[in-house]
Amino acid sequence: MTDTAPPNRDERRAGGLYLVMISVHGLIRGRDLELGRDADTGGQTKYVVELAQALARRPEVDAVDLITRRIDDRHVSADYDRAIEPLDEDGTARIVRLRCGGERYRRKETLWPYLDELVPATMRLFRDQGRFPDLVHGHYADAGHVAHELAARLGVPLVFTGHSLGRNKRDVLGRAGVDPDAMESRYHLSHRIDVEERMLADAEIVVASTRHEVEKGYELYDAAPSATFEVLPPGIAVKRFYPYVRDEEEDFDPGDDVRRARERMRKEIARFLTHPEKPLILAISRPDKRKNIEGLVTAYGEDPELQKLANLAVFAGVRKDIRDMQDNEREVLTELLLLLDRYDLYGKMALPKRHEPDVDIPVLYRLAAASGGVFINPALVENFGITLIEAASSGLPVVSTGHGGPRDIIGATGAGVLIDARDTAEMQAALRLMLTDRDAWEKYSRAGIEGVRAHFSWAAHAERYLEEVVEPLVRRPAEELLAAPWRAALVERLAGDRPWLVSDIDHTLIEEDGEHDDEALAGLADDVTRHGLVLGLASGRSLALIEEALDAFALPAPDLVISDVGTAIHYARHDGTGEGPRWIPERGWTAHLASGWEGEEVEETLARLRGLKPQPDEARTEVKLSYFAEDAQAIAERARKALREAGLKATVVASRGTLIDVLPPRAGKGKAVRWLARAWGVPEERIAVAGDSGNDREMLTGPFRAIVVGNHAPELDDLRGRRGVRFAAGSHAAGVRQGLRAWRLIRDA
Repeated sequence: MTDTAPPNRDERRAGGLYLVMISVHGLIRGRDLELGRDADTGGQTKYVVELAQALARRPEVDAVDLITRRIDDRHVSADYDRAIEPLDEDGTARIVRLRCGGERYRRKETLWPYLDELVPATMRLFRDQGRFPDLVHGHYADAGHVAHELAARLGVPLVFTGHSLGRNKRDVLGRAGVDPDAMESRYHLSHRIDVEERMLADAEIVVASTRHEVEKGYELYDAAPSATFEVLPPGIAVKRFYPYVRDEEEDFDPGDDVRRARERMRKEIARFLTHPEKPLILAISRPDKRKNIEGLVTAYGEDPELQKLANLAVFAGVRKDIRDMQDNEREVLTELLLLLDRYDLYGKMALPKRHEPDVDIPVLYRLAAASGGVFINPALVENFGITLIEAASSGLPVVSTGHGGPRDIIGATGAGVLIDARDTAEMQAALRLMLTDRDAWEKYSRAGIEGVRAHFSWAAHAERYLEEVVEPLVRRPAEELLAAPWRAALVERLAGDRPWLVSDIDHTLIEEDGEHDDEALAGLADDVTRHGLVLGLASGRSLALIEEALDAFALPAPDLVISDVGTAIHYARHDGTGEGPRWIPERGWTAHLASGWEGEEVEETLARLRGLKPQPDEARTEVKLSYFAEDAQAIAERARKALREAGLKATVVASRGTLIDVLPPRAGKGKAVRWLARAWGVPEERIAVAGDSGNDREMLTGPFRAIVVGNHAPELDDLRGRRGVRFAAGSHAAGVRQGLRAWRLIRDA
């Protein structure tokens, strides 16, 4: 599908905030949201769209981008293949769709292996537009991972909203008898929970919808005590969910779309009912066991008086054929049909198959209110309860589960009554009260209309979001709200078209005893500056020891360093003060290495191996073990064999005859360079790597332009003649300079 060019933002408020929301899964568009199409296209997709629109209306905000997947799949609308979709007239808010995980639509549980693709794509977006966000907000665990990586690279605040939580889901499925292995295979809950723990530990602010969500959901997480929570209930578009009485005003014109929807919904419900004129008990939710729709139908089916007073209409998502639905949804809908038959509710209960959520849902609330009916949320537990706010805003009194977020909603609005949804008699009594006591009905209807506008409008939500989330994190004067100069410069360098040089330090640029060629080092520094090279230093040294080398020798100033034999990455932030750089850790790389690393078990296994002597503690990290050995090559091979026999995965690196480093299998200087190339979108042929010894081998044998300096260790001699590797005649920095020219990454005039 042809891309839509982004609207011109140049005339927007100069110096205003640029906020980025990430929401990866589901089908997201700015109109006619397909709510209920599947388990992934629910309230979250609506929430992020309306939040972006609400924030864009604030005078402090210059731009809001909602970043999601771009999908080209014949089974879904072509709308999801638009690169840019404006969400308002001037393009202040927009949906930006980027490729991630191929082109077809995927359920969220299958997206985990592909999420890192979204990070460099988003960085390129920022680079190409020449502007970088002031804050990144991830919605749900998958988008949280992406937001975490972006915030780490950009050095901007990270905000997280879980929407639903993996530990809660695992508990619910466990109580329902789902096999743990099957649960893990389908939902990847262990990985999801690990990401959620990391978000709680690293996000500056975690936004929750209710206090219940904080106390009963996040409290299950180890990192919760250290997290900063802000409780901000979602808003609704009160213009769409207007009171039912407006439809009765002679001078009110709802528009053709609403009139058509009203007629369509009347006919859709009436075709199920013998007496469609009776009040309507309305329920709207996904067909999910936790929503307890079966409990509602049972309560209605076992109460003849309730059946005389009102009809029941259940809108449980959109479907074509129950047999084609996921197991959970298919089981719920099948049970509803069986209950309808068991209690002989034909002519009394409507179970429509389809509706247009964006247009029809507001109409359904008003139709039910006009009939003198009631809305019910019978869920066993409800994290928030957006449908309660929508119904109340329309003037429809509500009966709701008292377990979870509805307590906050009913407490703030007085729009109805709370029940124990497990108590059938209590549910029946509350529904009868609403249907028989007109004074109570009127009281709850008025209270809901007024309460929603006071507490749950999007305007109120956006104001609180800026005051309680953004302002504490972005404390800068208005004229400084554009992306910080250091951040823009860093991204421009790393994600641009410049060639890269990543070089080892000791024995490659300098000798450890301090000997070096001042003229060659100065020449290399001139090459870096004159030809605009991105310079990375990759070393077995720690960051502190790399800083010592930078202070002691005339090394060129790096843009980044890979330290501790490829187990840590830091970016250099230069503040223009003339002092040394501030180092920004690449937390995404560290997390990448730590996943699956069994460091304690590896150390215990190697402790039983003769010939290994641990190096001092300062040479070791959580993801790097370092040893001395008299014959490093021979001992390294014995170490690899011992680890294989113990069933442990690790990379063993021998260098300079006496040094051994043991790393996670994902670690290494070469792997770090490959990871950086993907993260910043740099073609491999634009990257030169330089080294001299065995701990550089993995970097030198990768897909890059390899330079082996003339003073290299004998352990690299077997690389001669290998494609992609150049041996320089010159030693140290002089050899690196020769290699750059041999590879034509720099050319002298």
